[in-house]
Amino acid sequence: MNLKNSWEVFWSVLKKDYWKKLLVKGIVNTIEIAVLGLIIGIVLGTLIAIVKVSPKYKRIMRVLDKICSVYVAIFRGTPMVVQLLISYYVILPLLGVKNVEAIVVGIIVFGMNSGAYVSEIMRGGFNSVDKGQLEAGRAVGLSYPITMIKIVIPQAVKNIVPTLGNEFITLIKETSVVSFITVYDLYTVMRDIAGITYDHIMPYLFMAVIYIVLVLIITLLIKLVEKAFARSDRRTA
Repeated sequence: MNLKNSWEVFWSVLKKDYWKKLLVKGIVNTIEIAVLGLIIGIVLGTLIAIVKVSPKYKRIMRVLDKICSVYVAIFRGTPMVVQLLISYYVILPLLGVKNVEAIVVGIIVFGMNSGAYVSEIMRGGFNSVDKGQLEAGRAVGLSYPITMIKIVIPQAVKNIVPTLGNEFITLIKETSVVSFITVYDLYTVMRDIAGITYDHIMPYLFMAVIYIVLVLIITLLIKLVEKAFARSDRRTA
């Protein structure tokens, strides 16, 4: 089958309302999982990074540091698809949890996985901030947590925006694995169309184009955020 015939067959299916709605749903689910997963990842990653860079004078901090290290090792050491399968088909049944939507599980797992990677990104960002900033905050009477929140974290975020953008792009591309737990995403829609047309050429090429467009949009947004931070720095300089 040549590309022209492949496109005609593919378009004859995609232009139907049923498949158009499924395509929109698949794209929305893909973006939703990536966006919410990144938000959860940023929150978890920031908390873990704070624990990792905090002084270990107290026993509780040493215990938390060990827990965070194990957490990061588990989620960085296993594939995303394995985490999804274990969470959905093993952990939930063992806990007796029922009627949980697969997409919710996907969002949580993506968030926890992202948190492990973002923690290292944030830790690098914290270390890139001049230690004198932390000392200055403590010198004026601010507690360690307040100093981190008001002084260190805002400066660290500016330094890691490009890397966080790359993490977002990675999450977008990895959302295709949520099909393993029955979530309907962009990949699932294209796979089903390929199945009924007996032609994989155009559905998968079309899917690749959509992913590329999503990545280009994210890249543009990252550049806009970087420019906004740059303008802010020039105003405060």
